[in-house]
Amino acid sequence: MDSTWLVLIALGLGIAVGAGFTVFVHAAARHGEQVSRVLAPSVPDGVDQVLGALENVGIVLDSSDNVLRASRSALALGIVRGESVSVREIVEIADQVRRTGEPVSRDIIVAGTRFGEIARNLSVRVAPLGTRFVLVLADDNTESIRLDEVRRDFIANISHELKTPIGAIGVLADAIDQAAEDPAHVRRFADRMTTEADRLAALTAEIIDLSKLQANEALHEPQLLQVDEIVADAVDRNRVVADGKRVTLVTRAPSGLAVFGEAPLLTVAVHNLISNAIHYSPEGSRVGVGVRRTDGVVEISVTDQGVGIPKSDHDRVFERFYRVDDARSRNTGGTGLGLAIVKHTVQNHGGEVSVWSQPGNGSTFTIRLPEASGIDAIAADPAARPERTTT
Repeated sequence: MDSTWLVLIALGLGIAVGAGFTVFVHAAARHGEQVSRVLAPSVPDGVDQVLGALENVGIVLDSSDNVLRASRSALALGIVRGESVSVREIVEIADQVRRTGEPVSRDIIVAGTRFGEIARNLSVRVAPLGTRFVLVLADDNTESIRLDEVRRDFIANISHELKTPIGAIGVLADAIDQAAEDPAHVRRFADRMTTEADRLAALTAEIIDLSKLQANEALHEPQLLQVDEIVADAVDRNRVVADGKRVTLVTRAPSGLAVFGEAPLLTVAVHNLISNAIHYSPEGSRVGVGVRRTDGVVEISVTDQGVGIPKSDHDRVFERFYRVDDARSRNTGGTGLGLAIVKHTVQNHGGEVSVWSQPGNGSTFTIRLPEASGIDAIAADPAARPERTTT
């Protein structure tokens, strides 16, 4: 039997037998989180303690869908806002339970309403609580579903992508063996083998990086970061390649903007965008990198004068191993993972990345991140607090 339904049974018994249930819930409360009291009206004895013992969403509604009790998870996920349930589907299920008197279980998807917030997959269970109330319980399955998709896609992608360099190395090894008496051919095949080995090493490293990003939603040690420093570091990493192609890297004046995050991750994300822009730009062209603030959001844009991307590919360029021009990408040493790493890095920082492009007119990739406000900066760095003066 599902553990959540055991909670429902326990609640029903509590309403009926009172004192015996109270012993149970007080024991559970010692290990659970405290429930938030949204309104004052009284609910059956022990409900507060049971909701407090739940790690997932727990809500008690009255006959008018007012929230009487809500667990911290319900508040943290934004399912309860003020005195109401913000998810229309949950309210509809509660109304159905009132009409039928029967418990209902349903899986729903709740769209993100705040910047950088992802859609959530919830398994919702709603049941009568006595004659006056309705109990809502929900499990957030978003992470488990996401990891299942990542594992499934990873196996399919990697089995295909690794075949090319591994197969090439095998063929070249045979060629070297057959050309053992011809030093010139041996050197040529050995150079090509080195190129394929380097590509395999780069692919393996990026697979590891992407796997780490996809396995962790939250950042480990976010810090207050100066965006101008992130951009400058990423630009410096690309100067040698840009000079080799006679591509000019142009940056705007310092912005003075800040975000919260991990510097190495964001630097790699911006570096990948600049590197892509250089590789797909003609010789003698320019790549611009700019930073600006729009409505509390920091935008980092990388613009090139390259071949551009068809509109039909805009939604797919951030997929793992997806290449608009497969042959060109391989010729430039691309692994097909650079933009996927950008996407997951930015999402882990609570932001988003988008592309504007037209074939023949270049492309602009834009990273959007929540700005760290002045108050946030002071909280993160006590030294930034203004000095007090006395007279």
